Amino acid sequence: MNATLTRRTALLGASALVLTGCASAPVPGDYAKETPTLDLRTYFNGPLLAHGLFTDRGGRVVRRFIVKLKGTWTGDVGVLEEDFEYSDGAKERRVWTLRYLGDGRYSGTAGDVLGEAQGQAAGNAFRWAYTLKLPVDGSVYEVNFDDWMYLVDERIMLNKAKMSKFGFGLGEVTLSFQKL
Repeated sequence: MNATLTRRTALLGASALVLTGCASAPVPGDYAKETPTLDLRTYFNGPLLAHGLFTDRGGRVVRRFIVKLKGTWTGDVGVLEEDFEYSDGAKERRVWTLRYLGDGRYSGTAGDVLGEAQGQAAGNAFRWAYTLKLPVDGSVYEVNFDDWMYLVDERIMLNKAKMSKFGFGLGEVTLSFQKL
């Protein structure tokens, strides 16, 4: 009986390790061999158009939007202008100053971003982490973004961002970028 119990315990432990390994969060290096290779200095250079939506943590679409973007780079410093038009008629503008730091690493600042955003590109993927000062009903909340972008081809990039506060998921933003 003890031998059977020991085997079952060992099997359960091994299964838990395998499942835990499968559930680990992705990192940019997981996509290092994927093509086409994403270089933000190339992709976010010139005009782009994006279509997106925000879903709450239950998966309900709360807001839809279009973003007109224009990127310009001088060496390793870029400016990305984003003009948002929401389905409810609201408009918003964000201007990023981006810096290429080498080895696929980027940093960025914007007027409504707390501190400095940090990002890492590898293969066709880019992970971008930052805290956004998000206005909601007259208040401003500091919301964490875990932003992933995936280059599909030289013109199309898909973006999925998870929003959280104090470690609790608030919702997701999904975008499709098109280089014009």
